[in-house]
Amino acid sequence: MNKVPMTVRGAELLREELKTLKSVERPRIIQAIAEARAHGDLKENAEYHAAKEQQGFAEGRINEIEAKLSNIQIIDVTAIDAKGKVIFGATVNLLDVQNDSEITYRIVGEDEADIKTGLISYTSPIARALIGKNEGDEVSFSAPGGEKQYEIIAVRYE
Repeated sequence: MNKVPMTVRGAELLREELKTLKSVERPRIIQAIAEARAHGDLKENAEYHAAKEQQGFAEGRINEIEAKLSNIQIIDVTAIDAKGKVIFGATVNLLDVQNDSEITYRIVGEDEADIKTGLISYTSPIARALIGKNEGDEVSFSAPGGEKQYEIIAVRYE
């Protein structure tokens, strides 16, 4: 399987979630199952079935995170001399040419992307248009709302 790029922060967040699932959620669910078993007949025990369902979700998420962590390539943008180019992990300040508004995005891995917090996937149309460009360049790309045009105001590596 191909390595999937991820920022240092994204990998930390996944590891924290995995640790919480294994050290907090898993023991809590095991305890809930044990308590529900103590109530007797399991066929009609809603608490038992709910706890088993939670266990299935938690174990599935643990497996998913472990698989992701085994296939990531952590990219520390602060250790790369990109000479002002937009690269994976860079934070980019943009000026929307059409309405003169400013917006800031950070280019991250697919699992880290959250448009509400300004984190965009490197596979998104805007990120693909930005990668490889320099401060002062103009980029245009097709967005769901139509053609967009931005000017790159600043590129930071944080």
